[in-house]
Amino acid sequence: MSDIAPRSTFADTRAWLRALPAATAAAAADGVLDPALAPSELFLRWLEDAVVAGVPDPQAAVLSTVDDGRADARVLTLKDVDERGWWFSGSANSPKGRQLAANPAAALTFYWAGVGRQVRVRGAVATADPEVSARDYLDRSVTARAVAAASRQSEVLADPVVYDGAVAGELARIEADPGRVAATWQAWCLVPDSVEFWLADPGRRHQRLRYRRPAPTAGWITDVLWP
Repeated sequence: MSDIAPRSTFADTRAWLRALPAATAAAAADGVLDPALAPSELFLRWLEDAVVAGVPDPQAAVLSTVDDGRADARVLTLKDVDERGWWFSGSANSPKGRQLAANPAAALTFYWAGVGRQVRVRGAVATADPEVSARDYLDRSVTARAVAAASRQSEVLADPVVYDGAVAGELARIEADPGRVAATWQAWCLVPDSVEFWLADPGRRHQRLRYRRPAPTAGWITDVLWP
């Protein structure tokens, strides 16, 4: 029986840790993990650091939801972060939309390998007001709007011609009415009850700082966790 992970994978991981910039190894001492900040503020600092460091697609995140008691996940783009929570969007008819309607709880995971950092956000998911969802939709490119309106995401596509025709039809509708918003488009906010920051260390003494709160209106409690 072969190993699930070949030895070279572990060797590559060790090499990656050794290659982390010296600033990352000493980052905790420099205030990078600052529990005095609100979790949204610390996250935005880390996101800016990832952008400055040239991490590809720093706003990409894995959204995990529950599908009839089973975990499901996909990569999407973070749209905004504020004091309320972490915002993302998509079709209400998509798998994630249906799963969130049935069980409005989720997790977002951000991983920036180039700077050795990870953030895990967990909590309840609230639907945005219609005007917020509409503004998010209209901020997208015309092509992206047409695809979003036409797509029956993750359903079986028997003939690509059907897809092309549906997108072309939506493009024509948008051209006729530039302010048109797809009825199924939805923005969501993940309102966190737990936010965990992970900072890699070449010596394997990784740093973990967790924010948690027992209720959305309660204050944050911070815990320093084992590596």
